Order: sequence, then structure tokens, then C-alpha cells
Amino acid sequence: MNNDIKPRVVISKCIEFEHCRYNGQIISSEAVKELQPFIEFIPVCPEVEIGLGIPRDPIRIVAVDTQQRLLQPTTGKDVTHEMNSFTSSFLNKQQDIDGFILKSRSPSCGLKEVKIYPGQRNVAPVGKKAGFFGRAVLEQFSSLAIEDEGRLRNPTIREHFLRRIYTFARFRQIKQHPSLSSLIQFHTDHKFLLMAYHQAKLKELGRRVATAKQDSLTTVLSEYESMLYQAFSRSPRCTSNINVILHAFGYVSDGLSSEEKSFFLSQVEKYRQAQISLATVLSLLKSWIIRFNEPYLKKQTFFSPYPDELVHADAIDSCASRNYWQ
Repeated sequence: MNNDIKPRVVISKCIEFEHCRYNGQIISSEAVKELQPFIEFIPVCPEVEIGLGIPRDPIRIVAVDTQQRLLQPTTGKDVTHEMNSFTSSFLNKQQDIDGFILKSRSPSCGLKEVKIYPGQRNVAPVGKKAGFFGRAVLEQFSSLAIEDEGRLRNPTIREHFLRRIYTFARFRQIKQHPSLSSLIQFHTDHKFLLMAYHQAKLKELGRRVATAKQDSLTTVLSEYESMLYQAFSRSPRCTSNINVILHAFGYVSDGLSSEEKSFFLSQVEKYRQAQISLATVLSLLKSWIIRFNEPYLKKQTFFSPYPDELVHADAIDSCASRNYWQ
């Protein structure tokens, strides 16, 4: 599978890119450091872009009557209009984007858990929601992969995020050089991955490809893209991954000894019990795909949805009590 393509991801500039936090510091993120060679990042700091400077007095979201305003308590400045204007201008210019990584809990970039205050003074918050920029991202790009740097420390969320941005980036290539044959190949190569995510959508997507000649390619691609985003809207269940693994195992099991079969099934059970990672099980299965030269399985993105350098063989999640943080 060709993973040379680099997904395009908008990121808060303070995360590993520039010392632009309100206190002039930078946010360290091992996840982002690891991703930098493999992703085309588009860094942005909305607060700096509206002229607040570095360092700057903190801003906060304040509930004023029935509205929420973005205020700077120490100066009394209201930057709501400036933030909304920049956000609209910036996001409307973004094209061919596959995802976002934004600063957690930021009054501008936060996606959730951003404190809402009843006033500018040191009073307790009255609620939490998304920041001004983050809220607009969630509304305008709801189908894309959107996370904050904190959530990417969770192995399940990281896996889901990477699968999404690379799948969306590969489909973006299809749209840039559209042809029915490339769409058919894309669908074929992603069948196992789609099976893990959403079997019903896999069938819908298959029917859309099967009837593609009845409509214009532009219409087909648009409808396929919409269903593809829907299919990847939630992380797959651990049991769904196991179903796909066992389905693929059927392609190579005839060539294995009884001892090899028994060992593999024991590894699958260890994955189910969160004793080993998904990557460990897939590595074993991939070795047999290569050994028996299974051409159909070799092309399945389920086994290599993103570059091997980003695989965490020791990242273990749980089938029994997995926390999706969603």
C-alpha cells in the first residue's frame, strides 16, 4: 500500500511549532513530534493572528446576557469580532484538508472542556464548551478527523485519527485525478478497513460503485465521499477488528500447521483481553500474507493504513473496557 502521500492537517501553532502561547511558551507533544515527517502541517495561532501578541494577557470566554464573548480581563478588550472574522476568513480558504490537531482547553482552539465564565473577574466558571476557533472547525469540518494534542496520547484515538487522515488523503488523490477505475481500486483496497469500521456503509459504498456508470463521475465521487466520511465517523469496535482479522486468516490458514493456527488464535484472544496490541497480531498475519503471496490481502489498507514508522507495537487498548473518549 502506497503511504507516500502526506495528509494535510491544520494544527495549533503552539504545539511543537512556535513559542506563541499567551506566556510565550510552546506545547510539547510526542505525538506531534512523531507525525511531523509524515504530515503536511498547516500551523496557525488565531490569537496571534488577531494581534494579541506574544506574550499576552490571557483571554477567556465570558457569558454576557444570552451571548458568549471573548474578552481579555486585564485590559477589558473584547476580541469576539476579530476572532470570528479571522476564523471565518482562515477556514474558508482551507481546501484539501484531511484533519485538525488543536490545543486542548484553549479559549480559541479548544474542542471541548473550555471554561465559560460569568464575568471577567476571578470567579468560578459556569460551564464548558468549545473555543471560538475550535467550535467553527467542528461545525465547518465535522466530517474530518479533529482531535486535540491531549487526546492523541490515547492509543485507540491515535489509531482512529491516523486511519482517518490517511484514508481521506488517499481519497483526495482520487478526486484530484478522477477516474472510475481509480475509484473501484480505492474501494477494493479499503474493503477490509471499511468492514472493520462500518459493514452497512461498506455495502452502501459497494452499491454506489457498482452503479457508478449510471451517473456522472462527479456525482458518484461526491456521494461516495459523503458515505466514506460517515463510515469513519466513529472508531471501530475491538470485536470488529477481530472479525476482520479472522476473515483474513481464512485466506492463509490452509497453508499453516495446526500449531501455527493454535498460536495465532491464542494471540487474537490476548488482543481481546488487552494483553497485546493490534499491531502485534497484524504483524503476524502480515508475515503469512507475504509468505503465501496473497495479492488481494497485500493491497488491503487494513494491514497498513498508515506508514509503518508510525505503528506502536506496544500500544495496547482493551476490547473489554475500551475508553473511546467520545
